[in-house]
Amino acid sequence: MSELYYGVAYYDEYMPEERLEKDIEMMLAAGINVVRIAESTWSTLEPQEGVYNFTHIDRVLAAMHRAGIRVIIGTPTYAIPAWLAKKHPEVMVTTAQGQEKYGRRQIMDIVNPHFLRYAENIIRVLLAHVYQHPAIIGYQVDNETKHYDNVGPDMRRRFIASLQQRYPDISVLNADFGLDYWSNRIDNWDDFPPPESTINASLGCAFSTFQRQMVTEYLAWQAGIVAEYARPGQFITHNFDFEWRGHSYGVQPRVDHFAAAKALSIAGVDIYHPSQAQLTGREIAFGGDLARNLKQGANYLVLETEAQGFAQWTPFPGQLRLQAFSHLAYGAKMVAYWHWHSIHNSYETYWKGLLSHDFCANPTYLEAQTIGADFAKISGAVAGLRITNDVALLVNNEAMDALNWFKPGEAQTNVYNDIIRRFYDAMYDDNIAVDIINDIDEHCNQYQAIIIPALYAADESLLTRINRYIAQGGRAMIGFKSGFSDRHVKVRTEAQPAVLSASCGVSYSQFVLPDDVTVMPMVDGISGGEARRVELWMELLTPTRDSTRVVANYQHPFWGQYAAVTESDYVAGRAMYVGFLPEKAFIAGLFGWLCRDLQLVSRTTARQFPLIVRQGNNRDGQQVRFIFNYSGQPLAYHNDNAARCLLSGNSLAAAEEIILPPWGLRILLM
Repeated sequence: MSELYYGVAYYDEYMPEERLEKDIEMMLAAGINVVRIAESTWSTLEPQEGVYNFTHIDRVLAAMHRAGIRVIIGTPTYAIPAWLAKKHPEVMVTTAQGQEKYGRRQIMDIVNPHFLRYAENIIRVLLAHVYQHPAIIGYQVDNETKHYDNVGPDMRRRFIASLQQRYPDISVLNADFGLDYWSNRIDNWDDFPPPESTINASLGCAFSTFQRQMVTEYLAWQAGIVAEYARPGQFITHNFDFEWRGHSYGVQPRVDHFAAAKALSIAGVDIYHPSQAQLTGREIAFGGDLARNLKQGANYLVLETEAQGFAQWTPFPGQLRLQAFSHLAYGAKMVAYWHWHSIHNSYETYWKGLLSHDFCANPTYLEAQTIGADFAKISGAVAGLRITNDVALLVNNEAMDALNWFKPGEAQTNVYNDIIRRFYDAMYDDNIAVDIINDIDEHCNQYQAIIIPALYAADESLLTRINRYIAQGGRAMIGFKSGFSDRHVKVRTEAQPAVLSASCGVSYSQFVLPDDVTVMPMVDGISGGEARRVELWMELLTPTRDSTRVVANYQHPFWGQYAAVTESDYVAGRAMYVGFLPEKAFIAGLFGWLCRDLQLVSRTTARQFPLIVRQGNNRDGQQVRFIFNYSGQPLAYHNDNAARCLLSGNSLAAAEEIILPPWGLRILLM
């Protein structure tokens, strides 16, 4: 593989005119060295059952190979042909709203036997045709796979079978899930009700977990087929996406990224984000910090991100560069745009590519030329970049499901992701680099501190591992709702936070929705000693041992007797419990207090957003430091040690001032 890849998704099939040689000429001028093809064009590859047309694939492979541009082949299974839907209408996914009608992509039932048979056939026929081609460096299985809210007969049948295997005695199922409530008890498997209509969070969350497991198995199934054809040195990846809020936002509720990534040789992601005045880098950072840790800190591929994208995303001058190098700073070894040219008709006409509809060079394309040249220039110096953080943030799909069953107050969004992003963004803005992890295990001894927001549902063993991590010297910031229910979403009967009370030294039995409540720090150095707003939820905390310190109290005429934040030493470590959702700046202040006597590698600078600093070590052990200005105003930065600017080649003296232009950056070799 190349040191760095700079690429695009390319669709010769969509072109309104002959463009291939001209496109390649423009790609080479922009430093494009990889394209992804085939993932969206099953109906072109197989226009009728058993009839195949590889014209576009063959000519693109041949032309790219002549030009020295590498190719990633995508399995074309996420958008099915019309003939398949007509012949087997049962392949159309059934959701709680009914069965989908043919039209858009991602409307197939990924566990339906007919779909799987035809999907396997097109994968094998395509790969048998292309696998020996020297231009191919790897394969992408499917595309942004999810379960598509599948509640169809095959999904339901397999779910019930999994429960029968897990619960030979059906009465244990009733006990674990509390199904006596509202006469929901099931005493015969033949009476099993539709899981999508349940009012029982235990059953609903178990079904959601199973749906994600089917995604994991589906991707592993595809990866296994591809592995039969892949040559040594070729990778198998997938482009995971995130919760969508008009852009990539938080943890994907319909996929367990950590489980699904195990079948891949390298992790891949699609990251889309606000731009123009709303460009912050937070989504790039969140996506990268998660993707990197899907494969234990290994480099990953950004298989899709925007070049121009929507009208509100067309980047200001300098922003395309800022975005591209930001991906590298989190460990990406490829940055690829969706897509090369803007589509001239159909659904994504206004999701623009690197080229506009006229195919001419535009300011975004001209800026891409500088990125491609600089990627080539610095590739040796940033190759194999290894990010070493000593702060982590724990995420958990099961906790997400459970918390979103019981959203506080009038909340309508994915509340779990609201909370996760609040804590993550607080660290990002304060220049605390984190790893996003999904478990507490023996590898966590590399972290001096772990942030654990809203771990609403968790089995006792995970909570015990958290206590053990703290006892062995770790610091933990534990957010409200954590430990509240067991893995079956049954509320624990102990005083909350139940198992975590041992390390946190605090308890509560009452909670309220905040109404004009503030919180006041009881220690110096947090939020300037000013009262801060309490949001979303508040637990009325009481210390359970004399050594537990109250860090902040609620400011309220009746709730003021209760603690809002506590801190407790536990064996060799320390736990902070936060009983409400704080503002970002207050989270940063609390975390700083928790780690006040630690020298954190993850703290890259004392400065805050919009100046962002990230760093890692290249394969030669040299530190590479990325300095980003996420604002429309110039910013000054003083580097602490002598360094060489990788982009300009200039040497910098220790403490020399660097002026970053609006949306500017520097990459320093220390």
